[in-house]
Amino acid sequence: MNVPRSMPIFDGHNDVLLRLFKRKGPDAPRAFLDGEGKGQLDLPMARQGGFAGGLFAIFVPSPGNKAPPSKDGTPALDTTAGMPLPLPLDLAAAQAAVSSMASILIRIEREADGRVRICRNVEDIAHCIDAGVLAAVLHIEGAEAIDPEFEILDVLHEAGLRSIGPVWSRPNAFGHGVPFRCPSSPDTGPGLTDLGKDLIRACNRLKILIDLSHLNERGFWDVAELSDAPLVATHSNAHALSPHSRNLIDKQLAAIRESKGMVGVNFAVSFLRADGRQDSDTPIELVIDHVEHMLKAVGEDGVGFGSDFDGAKIPKELGNAAGLPALVGVMRQRGYGEPLIEKLCYRNWLRVLGRTWAEPAATPTGTGSAT
Repeated sequence: MNVPRSMPIFDGHNDVLLRLFKRKGPDAPRAFLDGEGKGQLDLPMARQGGFAGGLFAIFVPSPGNKAPPSKDGTPALDTTAGMPLPLPLDLAAAQAAVSSMASILIRIEREADGRVRICRNVEDIAHCIDAGVLAAVLHIEGAEAIDPEFEILDVLHEAGLRSIGPVWSRPNAFGHGVPFRCPSSPDTGPGLTDLGKDLIRACNRLKILIDLSHLNERGFWDVAELSDAPLVATHSNAHALSPHSRNLIDKQLAAIRESKGMVGVNFAVSFLRADGRQDSDTPIELVIDHVEHMLKAVGEDGVGFGSDFDGAKIPKELGNAAGLPALVGVMRQRGYGEPLIEKLCYRNWLRVLGRTWAEPAATPTGTGSAT
């Protein structure tokens, strides 16, 4: 049966592959496809909420560290004290974990009977949106699995990798991630290493999107100086509204606008709130408050969503991917026209991916349907 959805949403970041990796077991793909009442994103939730696709992150957890309540690294109630950064990862262990999570996504596609597709270009994504097929783009959050010769980068690109964040919020061979602190400036330390600068050049050659979200401010400016692609932060918010080190100051937003880049607004409550607290009673209107700040700072062609589903505590009223229509409802209540809502929900992502991947930004012919 076809269930119409009025507004498909393409999302800049989720961590469902990490959740399935931690879950373990050969039935992980079926758990995503059939749903099991856990987590914030699976195929039934996506269909209910109009989640049309997005960047599916591979994140390698730090071994030997007590797992925080959510992958955003913040303690249960308070982020004001910050947390120590995890230690760097071993290359072989990181490559093994990346292979495992990539395999999970490949098996999801194989077992989906046409309901999920790994997309390598914007034409693929546009076709999926029209056909009601979940569009998955392979992304790596933290480049610990990339060797100094970038041989595995070539292999992963052939497997479908189209987006990479050089760092998560821990140091690695490529640079320094921003720690989780509130209040704090994002200017927290040194930026990219020489190898990290080489990685940026390699990604430009391969037309791989470079995600700025976990880089500190100096790393951000290193990328801005080196890269010939649009500047993109897949899941970051406005520092002016929430003074968290993970959020972007207006000077950074101006640079993103100048590059014709994009920001995906993050649903993590600690990056939405002015006090940085982990409180699920945070109103979803704060998500749209950050959208409105981004619209003024970046422009209506440079703003979308980067939910952080399955990687962060999000507003209780939103809950999971099935709750996405509530955000569309807030935008309509605030008088957003349908063309602007379409840009925010999916068209802007297709535009920036098309420019980054050096191909025309294909346009869906309609709003699609969930089958």
